Amino acid sequence: MRRPIVTPDLGPADPVLNHWFARPGEVVYAGDRVVEVLLGSATVDLSAPCTGHLAERLAWPSDHLAPGQVLGYIETGAGEE
Repeated sequence: MRRPIVTPDLGPADPVLNHWFARPGEVVYAGDRVVEVLLGSATVDLSAPCTGHLAERLAWPSDHLAPGQVLGYIETGAGEE
């Protein structure tokens, strides 16, 4: 099963993807930071919603993000939720 990594509503700021902490194919665990987002001069880390491996990235550093935007997918296996 594929689970999306989604940009939360971060208020009126213009969020920009700054850095991926995981590479495609890499195992991530629920709660691990996977993406860093810039909000002006502040940063926010987005966490993996589940355990699995990063299957796909759909956004890249310097991309401007919208609330609810899917940034990538984590592929889970049996019992990895």
